Amino acid sequence: LCCECGQAHPLLDNHLYNFQDEVDDELICHICLQPLLQPMDTPCGHTYCFKCLENFMQEYSFCPMDRKKLSFQQCHKSSLLVRNLLDKLIVLCPFKAECQQTMQRCELEAHLQNRCPGFKKYKSELQRKKNPISKGKEDPPAKGETNTPKDPEVPSGGSSLVAESSGAAVVSLGTTEPGLVNPAFEETEEGENLPQRTSLVAETTTIEIHREDPEEELGMRIVGGKDTPLGNIVVQEVLRDSVIAADGRIAPGDHILEVNGVNISSVTHCQAVSFLRHPGPVLHLMVLQEKGFSNKTAQQDSTAPNREVIHVTLVKRDRSEPLGIKLIRKTDEAGIFILDLLEGGLAAKNGKLSRNDRVLSINGQDLRQGTPEAAAQIIQTTESRVNFVILRQPGVQLGEPVEDGSTSNSSSSSSNGGSPVHHRRRLDQNHYRRKSNYQKKTVAIKKEPKESLGITIGGGRDNKNKLPIYVTSVQPIGCLFRDGRIKRGDVLLSINGIDLTHLNYYEAVSALKSNAASHSVTLKALEILSLNSPEPALDIREQGFSWSPLWITWLGLPSYLHFCQDIVLSKGNLESWGFSIVGGFEESKGNQPFFIKTIVPGTPAFRDRKLKCGDEIVAVNGVPAIGMSNSELIPMLKEQRNKVTLTVVSWPGSLV
Repeated sequence: LCCECGQAHPLLDNHLYNFQDEVDDELICHICLQPLLQPMDTPCGHTYCFKCLENFMQEYSFCPMDRKKLSFQQCHKSSLLVRNLLDKLIVLCPFKAECQQTMQRCELEAHLQNRCPGFKKYKSELQRKKNPISKGKEDPPAKGETNTPKDPEVPSGGSSLVAESSGAAVVSLGTTEPGLVNPAFEETEEGENLPQRTSLVAETTTIEIHREDPEEELGMRIVGGKDTPLGNIVVQEVLRDSVIAADGRIAPGDHILEVNGVNISSVTHCQAVSFLRHPGPVLHLMVLQEKGFSNKTAQQDSTAPNREVIHVTLVKRDRSEPLGIKLIRKTDEAGIFILDLLEGGLAAKNGKLSRNDRVLSINGQDLRQGTPEAAAQIIQTTESRVNFVILRQPGVQLGEPVEDGSTSNSSSSSSNGGSPVHHRRRLDQNHYRRKSNYQKKTVAIKKEPKESLGITIGGGRDNKNKLPIYVTSVQPIGCLFRDGRIKRGDVLLSINGIDLTHLNYYEAVSALKSNAASHSVTLKALEILSLNSPEPALDIREQGFSWSPLWITWLGLPSYLHFCQDIVLSKGNLESWGFSIVGGFEESKGNQPFFIKTIVPGTPAFRDRKLKCGDEIVAVNGVPAIGMSNSELIPMLKEQRNKVTLTVVSWPGSLV
């Protein structure tokens, strides 16, 4: 149940309330038909809930009431008077059996947290289910305590969607990494990086998803993969009313580590899509979810039998060079562990550290009971040589990528043969290289005047991602199917000399229909050529999808087809921007684009809601990012104290 309204609803949906009296129609949102929550006014004079309008504007570019052209940026908060009227609406406590109180809507959350016997009983039962055997490590919270972390929202007891991993690993990402605009470390006026009390906390959780229809799509968009700068598979968007949205536990920004026990943290984008689209009634997902900031530290220790101690030295070129290591802490084992080695970073190039290694000491300083923050400070203050002593289980590595016969260039060795270090380096050689390019083609055909082209299209500059027009299908009844040169996925540039690249969807449909009436048609198109093999077995559920190109396909488009938008972020003096980036120029790989990899909950980037994982950064405050290295762009971002303008290109993630 939601801890704010006390009722079961998807995490991304509005809160639910039981109102004592009928609410005036003027205070009703005409999207959800419920009393307004966080009301937003449009320039044309209509008012909707913030979440309702935001979700609607992701799909459409007009007002739901009068269909006038509209963008979310044009809308603004309703007046304080309207918000106060809504907050003062009288609601009933949802726990009717134990509590018959009524109160103003704005008072319900405080009532549930501090006074409601029904909600207190619910939380106690929930805690018992999570921890059936008391470990004696924590006393239950005191009655009046309000500063304890809230339990994660979970579905109601009648749901069959259950989180399997109650002992989720809590991790801190407070260490520097290539491209991280680090939330846990802020520069002081003297220019030194000093750790703050809070650290960025994430946890890995196994989530079990049940589908009544095994063929039903999950309803989320993903970006990333080892053949892209992002490396990991990241959730870009959760579609409303989907299986994932109904479950409510997966959110944009989550990293998907495993699918049904298969490690996908080291697979290509196409392979990950194939795994996630595989039909089945039950799906087990292991995800890494960032939770924002916490003061918690792990105090437990444990023995480590049958492990070997290894010494590793990394040499920095200068004090500011990051190592490219993500350090974590776990709830079930004391100390610091390596979560990931970022591709292109110093540690990954060295090849001697591995994921899941436990860090015993750095430069002679004992870290057996240490924290990632302490380790990060040691690393940052070291001028050159960083000496690690790590503990490793002999012969144990996290699962290697599962080989897919259709992607022969990912690796030619099995996970059983050869050194895992060599395997990782082979991936690294191609990691940042764009896997597709394009070729222009001109198709001129003669046809009967009444004969149709026989294609369907998608995209358009009125689409939320401002996509170019592309072919979604070639029907076997038209002249283009007979000709055979126009294929699904081709980007249409023009027809009979009419430019299609700046048209919205309906303008493009009209242009295609009007020109199809002539005896001859000349189409100019762009075919995306994959340097890999084609999409792996992605037609197995094609009939269940409205087809669209994979996210990785859009990365191969020429820049003149990119639609850039400016996103302005503002922050306080003590805040970080709250996002991390990967990519940039490297001598061994040349110029590569910068991508948003993570967005931290509770930060300016998260609150703004426009920036998404997988967005490509084109410029910062009007300064082009092309040709910059990671070490050049990061200081530029940190120098912007209170406001920054990011010019980004946003491509839709692959639908699974």
